[in-house]
Amino acid sequence: MTPGPMARQRRHTLQFLGEIRSFAPVFLDTEIDMTRIGEHRTAARAAGHRYSVVTYVLHTAARVLADHPEANAAITGRIRPRVARYESVDGKLTLDRTLDGRRIVLSAVLPGLHRAALDDIQHQVDHYRDGDPATMPEFAGARALQRLPMPLGRLAYRAAVRPLGRRAARMGTFAVTSLGHRPVDGFHSVGGTTVTLGLGRIAERPVVRDHVVTTAPVMRLSLAFDHRVIDGAEAADVLGDLKDGLENPTGLPAADRDTSDASDAFVRRGDE
Repeated sequence: MTPGPMARQRRHTLQFLGEIRSFAPVFLDTEIDMTRIGEHRTAARAAGHRYSVVTYVLHTAARVLADHPEANAAITGRIRPRVARYESVDGKLTLDRTLDGRRIVLSAVLPGLHRAALDDIQHQVDHYRDGDPATMPEFAGARALQRLPMPLGRLAYRAAVRPLGRRAARMGTFAVTSLGHRPVDGFHSVGGTTVTLGLGRIAERPVVRDHVVTTAPVMRLSLAFDHRVIDGAEAADVLGDLKDGLENPTGLPAADRDTSDASDAFVRRGDE
């Protein structure tokens, strides 16, 4: 075996992983009964509109974090650490894309999600998942990092993401990542934000309702939090509110409305 250089298409990932070494991650998880989300998706699909699971999570998580400003924050510095708490809730979404024939991870920041309707979020998700990463201006920074030598790329990446004033625009204020299209139950990841949500698959599992065992579509939801910014009790409150918001969703559009002007693009490979 002859070792070779790392694929340049993955250099931006290496820069990201180097930057988050200072994180102090702690991991929580819970199970979400997706019955009501599933009912809404089914009715919407019958009316000609499709929503991805990750869109519901982005929609719900943004509203939860707006209610937990301590978690919608970022930190920098070791000797004199400083914390910024952001007014806007901006979600970072990871994407499984192919660039120059190489399968890689890219990320996109969806700003102002705490004010965005479900259709608006889905439109943004479709834009990033359907667009060409080789030409989209939103991925120009990642493409530039792939071209730079590693030492210069490291400096450029730090300059872009370390200042707290730029952090939200570059990294989001929370992150969502999903492997639910594969038989993955639990998924724990650090997305460079104080709160990172990991989505597993949805599967029929036993549940107890009114003292009777039945089955329901259940999704494992993980939450990684940066212990430098918040403590476990706050993170547990965020996860609990997420669970309640996904199991008892509010603020969703009527599933049977006219959606003729909405995007009908669907997420890749079985995000069901």
